[in-house]
Amino acid sequence: MLHARTRTPAPVLFALLLLAALAPLPTARAQKPAPADKAQNEPPFHEYKGVRIGMAAEEARKLLGSPTDKDDKQEVFAVSDNESCQVYYDATKKVSAVSITYFSTKAVPAVKSVLGEEPEAKPDGSFTKLIRFPKAGYWVSYTRTSGDSPMIIIAMQKIEP
Repeated sequence: MLHARTRTPAPVLFALLLLAALAPLPTARAQKPAPADKAQNEPPFHEYKGVRIGMAAEEARKLLGSPTDKDDKQEVFAVSDNESCQVYYDATKKVSAVSITYFSTKAVPAVKSVLGEEPEAKPDGSFTKLIRFPKAGYWVSYTRTSGDSPMIIIAMQKIEP
């Protein structure tokens, strides 16, 4: 729960709501078994600015700086006007998930460099794709909204046993 004295910036709140709304979509598509070669490789996207799944919270803060908003389970970092990052922690204070939201297409990693493949886009240009990497112990997703100024969300999360 966020502290009463802090407020989540509107773009970050919007990104969180969008991610929550889209979350069931990649999960439903991810039910198909991944090809064996993908399951054995580490995902192309395995860190954000040095932050990795399983890293201690203190190490993540050293790499990302001071959070703009935080509670016991997550921290939000305003990287720039066009980019924000949320880092989620498990009970042992280790990184369990990272979600990066890009509010413009500037400096956004290419889909293939994140997922290792190109997803099929809808006619409006939007798409969402989640790939599980069981050998690495986490999944990676890439979501792009429609329109001329799409929002892009890249996330990775530990696969719970």
